[in-house]
Amino acid sequence: MASAPGTMGYDLAGFLAFWTVMMAAMMLPGVAPVGGLYARAIRTRAARRGTRAARVAGLVAGYLLAWAAFGLAAFAIADVAGRLAAHDPDAARWAGAAALVAAGVYQFTPAKNRCLSHCRSPLGVLLHVGSYRGRLRDVRAGLYHGAYCVGCCWGLMVALIALGVMDLRWMAALAAVVVLERTWRHGWATAYAVGAALVVLGLLAPSHPGLIPGLHGPAHPPMGM
Repeated sequence: MASAPGTMGYDLAGFLAFWTVMMAAMMLPGVAPVGGLYARAIRTRAARRGTRAARVAGLVAGYLLAWAAFGLAAFAIADVAGRLAAHDPDAARWAGAAALVAAGVYQFTPAKNRCLSHCRSPLGVLLHVGSYRGRLRDVRAGLYHGAYCVGCCWGLMVALIALGVMDLRWMAALAAVVVLERTWRHGWATAYAVGAALVVLGLLAPSHPGLIPGLHGPAHPPMGM
């Protein structure tokens, strides 16, 4: 899919819908270990099949709600990117470069390490949310885990906006990074390698603006959504 700066012609509601579907496609494979462990814990408590399905659906809904909330920030970033690309291409190139470098540096920070440690410990998540009570306990559990996931991956998503939010190649690549970071025994090394790669891309971006279609080229015309 061709990518371009801005919100791709979507208004806020349309962008959030698109963003949430994209996050479901990219993030749910990485959250599968937590979901599987959660489902087994519910089954151990002898819940009925329909109840188990509803509770796991609540967990997923809460998780996606956390990413939908981040979509508000993503919309603002994409909107600013589109305006910069249309009115000040030179500033847009440097803004895109700065976004990639910042996303890469974040991969090495203690905040990233803490959030990634959480995401790599499904049992730790289960132990924390096991004390939740009430009808919305599963949604709360999803929100709790989703908040850490946003903390872990927000830099990658900002990089995706710069690299081309509708570019299926980058979407697939970053989805693979998310899974590897969380589930592979070399997940920490993956995070650091991706951070270094993003810094390099950021340093190259000012002289190679084609690397950042999210901040280079004409914005899409409105799609009437």
